[in-house]
Formats: sequence, structure tokens, C-alpha cells
Amino acid sequence: MRNIIQKLMRTQDASDQELLQLIQTENREIEQYLSVCATQVRERSYGNHIYIRGLIEFTNYCKNDCLYCGIRRSNAHAYRYRLTKEEILSCCHMGYAAGFRTFVLQGGEDPWFTEARMVDIISAIHKKYPDCAITLSIGEKSKSEYQSYFDAGANRYLLRHETANESYYGILHPRDMQWKVRMQCLQDLKEIGYQVGCGMMVGSPKQTPELLLEDLRYIQSLQPHMVGIGPFLPHHDTPFRMEHTGSAKQTLRLLSIVRLMLPHVLLPATTALKTKRSDGHIKGIAFGANVIMPNLSPQEVRKKYMIYDNKAISGEEAGEQILMLKHTLQAHGYDVPCHRGDWKGD
Repeated sequence: MRNIIQKLMRTQDASDQELLQLIQTENREIEQYLSVCATQVRERSYGNHIYIRGLIEFTNYCKNDCLYCGIRRSNAHAYRYRLTKEEILSCCHMGYAAGFRTFVLQGGEDPWFTEARMVDIISAIHKKYPDCAITLSIGEKSKSEYQSYFDAGANRYLLRHETANESYYGILHPRDMQWKVRMQCLQDLKEIGYQVGCGMMVGSPKQTPELLLEDLRYIQSLQPHMVGIGPFLPHHDTPFRMEHTGSAKQTLRLLSIVRLMLPHVLLPATTALKTKRSDGHIKGIAFGANVIMPNLSPQEVRKKYMIYDNKAISGEEAGEQILMLKHTLQAHGYDVPCHRGDWKGD
């Protein structure tokens, strides 16, 4: 399979059968070769730089009822919260002083945060920190609403496509959520001019290698600036509570494959991967990732934003421990620059 990896590295493409072989391989030597090649490709675009993003989980209210998510609407056991504008700005203040130059506002699809309220918050952050990028991860909105946020100062938008297969989308989501709407939102975001991120879980219930192949082909066609990939992790208050967790090894393989297919992509070593294995950040980077998103949310709400069980929220995952994270990365030969860390494609 080395020849497949070399072909993918050279042309950014491979046949469906070849990609399926890489998705499914359990050969340690091949996995290691994927890691080496993905690292080489990442270093051509980004050197040894690893970018940090300050994650602010500002609401865990959500109008949706996704079957896998711990903050789903029908979870009556979730302890709900919303951060005020002042609390969000306080998180930014702490993050800026620590060297963060990208803030990620993430939350459930909370109707309380209307377009006007979000524009006010985004504008305030942009005015106070004009040298920082603002990333939003707040779900499906109308194109006009996306445009308002962009005009207010938002630069990037993360919206996982979840799956490129419409039928499988119906397994993960309730009937009132439509795959076509999710696909249109991603197109709208690209047309407006955002740096766009999509992504999927690995090992979610009834997922097959062929479905992951469809995801890779969708990513290849969308050409996003960012791709978020993490293992599926169940939450005890969801219909998927008894399902097995996704494979960290398969997640790592997919990180490498995406890096080879999209050499300039911004690729996070996700919190889910860190939750699955304690060395998830370092392993993710070794397989091609170049972004980490420590948590800047107030400590008292971090345990409330539980989209899956046992989520990593302390240590290197915590924004206030950024020095610990930097020391770990530097010990492995990586540098953490104090800038926005924009996409470096054409």
C-alpha cells in the first residue's frame, strides 16, 4: 500500500478501492508510513507551526435533537447555561493575554442568540481585537444571517457535514433535520467568503468504510479550508448510549488521508481524540494535524457542555494551561506562533 500513499501524496487523489484499503488497514507499518508522509506534506505548507484556537462554548441550549449529542433538546438532565456578552468578552480578554489570536464561538443552535445578539457580540470582539480571527460554530442558519455575521467581523465557520450520505444522515438525526439543508449551508458559507470547515465522526453507529469513502469524496469536492475529524464517543443520555466508541487508530488514518488529499488544510487534533486517548494531541499532529483548540470557557460551565461522556476539559485542554501545552509541543519539536494561523492555500 505504500505505492497508494505515494500516489495520494503526489496527485492528491486515488481510486475508491485504494482509499478503502487505506481507511481499513490495520497494518502498523502502513499506518506509520501514512504518518510520515502526512507530516512531510504538512511541513511543506506550515513548517513546524501548530496553531492554537481559543474555544468559547457560550451556550449549551439547542433546538435540535441529534441522536448522538449530549446537549440535544430532549436531554432533560443537561444543566443548561448561556454566557453573557460580557462573559464572552472576558474569555477573549484572558485568551488574548495568553497569546490566542483566534477565538472560536461554539454553541448549540440556541434561538435566544438571535441574529441581532450575535452581530452585537461578533462586532464587539472584532472592534476590541481587530488582529484576531473570529470563528463561529453555531449550526445551520440562513445565507443572509451568515452574511450578517461575516459583515460584523466573523472570518471562519465550522459546520460538520456529519456524513455525505443522505440516508445515513437520517440515522444520526431526527426527521426535522434535512441533509440537503446542511449541504446548502456549507455552499452558502463558501460563496460568502468564509474560511469553511466541515467534518465527521469516525465509528458512529452503523457507519461503514464505504460511508467514510463518501465523506472523503465530499471533502475533496468541497475543498474546505478546515476539516474536523474525531472518534464517535457516546453520551449516556442519548439513544446511542450503548454504542461502541469510534476507533482512534482509524481516526488517525483519516487525518493523514485528508492531509494528503488537501495539503493546505487546517486540521485539528480534536478534543474527542484527546478524550479517547491521553496523547491524542501529539498523535493527531504526528498524523498530519496542525491545530489545537484549548478551552477558554469559564471553568464552571465546562462540565455542562458535554456532547459526549468524559470530555477532556482540564490539563492541556484548558486555555489557562496554555504554557503546559506549549511546553509539550516544543518538547516534540513544534512551535506555537502567536498569530491567527490562517489557511495557506491559493
